Amino acid sequence: MEPETRYSDLMDVSVLITGGGSGIGAALTEGFLAQGAKVAFIDIAEEESRALCDGLNARYGRSPLFVNADLRDIEAIKAAAGEAEKAHGPVMVLVNNAAWDDRHEIEAVTQEYWDNNQAINLRPQFFAVQSVVTGMKAAGRGAIVNFTSTSYMLNHHAMPAYTAAKAGIVGLTKGLAGALGPHGIRVNAIAPGWVMTRRQKDLWVTKEGVEDTIDRQCLKRTLEPEDMVGPCLFLASEAARGMTAQTMIVDGGIL
Repeated sequence: MEPETRYSDLMDVSVLITGGGSGIGAALTEGFLAQGAKVAFIDIAEEESRALCDGLNARYGRSPLFVNADLRDIEAIKAAAGEAEKAHGPVMVLVNNAAWDDRHEIEAVTQEYWDNNQAINLRPQFFAVQSVVTGMKAAGRGAIVNFTSTSYMLNHHAMPAYTAAKAGIVGLTKGLAGALGPHGIRVNAIAPGWVMTRRQKDLWVTKEGVEDTIDRQCLKRTLEPEDMVGPCLFLASEAARGMTAQTMIVDGGIL
């Protein structure tokens, strides 16, 4: 994936991406690598992540740093951020992408399920920021991009724990932007629509569902993981130097 737009300020910048081994995350990993950034990513999917690294090395002659870690483990997040810093220098761009959009019925949700859902979808975003913010403050700059979702804006009925977390990410983004702005650190969010990742295709995509979504979109095509790359690169770059505390909706025009 050769970039159509070059952001020269991303060259050699230390970038850390959560959930960067598959789906949208894999597209983001490649997107930043193609810009010349020094990319590290966290994932628990060993096989997929190793295959991604091998493929990118063959394509670009260099590979991202893969750190196998469970984002529910706060100490593992801190250790992964430390590995990224040791390999590439202080993280100047953090992309909080990892998520788990499991469907669930209200009556079936237990306290343990709820806590686990938030421990994947919301809590790691804060602690990933905490793990890299000291280096950003020392540099007087930095960009954080948090992935939320349009699902909570659309009253999605099938995953209330997930939509609660995704709404919380917007609040977290705004609170962090207020706290970190005086240090030159920008914090923004991206809210994707229905992106046709392999997980979506394997679990939930139907012909009728796709047709209904495209009918409601202004753009009459499916959204692909690569469609999230440009907006994320923009928010991470100096091209967006005046933007913080914002949520960019990338949904093909449903909202």
